[in-house]
Amino acid sequence: MVASVSDGVSTKLSELDESRVHLDVEVSPEELTRALEAAASKLGRDLRLPGFRKGKVPAPVVLGRLGREAVLDEAVRDRLGRWYAAAIREAAVTTVGEPELSLGEMPPDGEPLQFTIEIGVRPVAKIANWRGIEVARREPAVDEADVERQIEQVRERLARLEPVERAAAQGDFLVIDYRGTIDGEPIAGGEARAQLIELGGGNLIPGFEEGLTGAGAGEERKLDLRFPDDYGAAELAGRDAVFEITIGEVREKVLPELDDDFALDAAGFDTLEELREDVRAKLREADEAAVEREFREAVIDAAAEAADVSVPEALAHARAREAWDDRLHALSHRGVSKEAFLQIAGATEEEMIEGARPSAERALRAEAVIAAIVAEEGIEPTDDELLESLERASEPGEGGRAEDPRKLLTQLRRAGRLEELRADVASQRALDLLVSAAVAISPERAAAREKLWTPGS
Repeated sequence: MVASVSDGVSTKLSELDESRVHLDVEVSPEELTRALEAAASKLGRDLRLPGFRKGKVPAPVVLGRLGREAVLDEAVRDRLGRWYAAAIREAAVTTVGEPELSLGEMPPDGEPLQFTIEIGVRPVAKIANWRGIEVARREPAVDEADVERQIEQVRERLARLEPVERAAAQGDFLVIDYRGTIDGEPIAGGEARAQLIELGGGNLIPGFEEGLTGAGAGEERKLDLRFPDDYGAAELAGRDAVFEITIGEVREKVLPELDDDFALDAAGFDTLEELREDVRAKLREADEAAVEREFREAVIDAAAEAADVSVPEALAHARAREAWDDRLHALSHRGVSKEAFLQIAGATEEEMIEGARPSAERALRAEAVIAAIVAEEGIEPTDDELLESLERASEPGEGGRAEDPRKLLTQLRRAGRLEELRADVASQRALDLLVSAAVAISPERAAAREKLWTPGS
């Protein structure tokens, strides 16, 4: 297959074994010239030459001064990612894992640049009889214990802390002044006044809360404690410390009575039963959504299980690696390093990736089935459907206004990412079609059928 694109990149695709493809990519001389001129202009902004102001050195002069080979090298570094994306887009493949990219020799003037790509791609599924798949679907339900648990959580939020004249017990709150030292030297950040702590809350180092149980207002206590070996501040981990503490006040948590006044204060309802009914309705709504999610997942899992799809082990590992990289990226935005996460998880990086391989394989099988349905049904979302998708997905920005979907569509088209959105919308439509064509059966019937069909049962 040969494909040409508007930015001067053409590709020739060859299918390999194990769900991999080989792409021969060629960048036209015209595109290469544009890249060369852009790189020369960029380099010219930092070049100082007699007779020219800084940043005003013309591209031909830069080429003459630095040489075509050096500028071309810069041009390729700048544009290779764009050319790679164009080649993948025009080859119309969904990639999995990291590519093996081989760049050819830098061409002389007037000749194209050539490079090759070898990469894993989504496997192909052979599907049959995907309509009418029978899948268990439970009925939404509300456990009254969950209703009461939610009510209790509201009571906790509305609880009052009232001073008491007695010894502190578990569940009480103390107002304390404290000062911590190590080897007689103050601990940085280890001193506070009028600090509110909960006995039994488990928020302080071991022994701190226990050492204050039984204390009364006005009492002073001295605690010899040790910071845990895995304490967050490395300079304190595993070290012995002394805390001098003065108890200013003991406060008891008082929960509001479960009555109509509580319902009014909690949510503006006239009666406690109205509050319970509201909680019950919200729990039912949440469970209805959960039932729908479970059913959709079960349908695609059943369709993937019934389909003829081969997922090579290396491909599943590559997808698991992608998922791991995405997870690390998300964690980094929360200030969690890879090393810290692995320490918490108690596993190596390779163990985390290997643990994700079964779910990665299931995901690839499911994606292959959805792609097969898209092809079989000829699903091609229109621009209006893309606009509807963007409108549903757009979130209000500053000032509470969502960005115009038409503007977003234009931006995606200019960035060459419109087909990605079209593929996503097509996949969603295929999944909706698959789910709507499925037949819901009771969990009991599904369990009986599974037992009946299990080999050796």
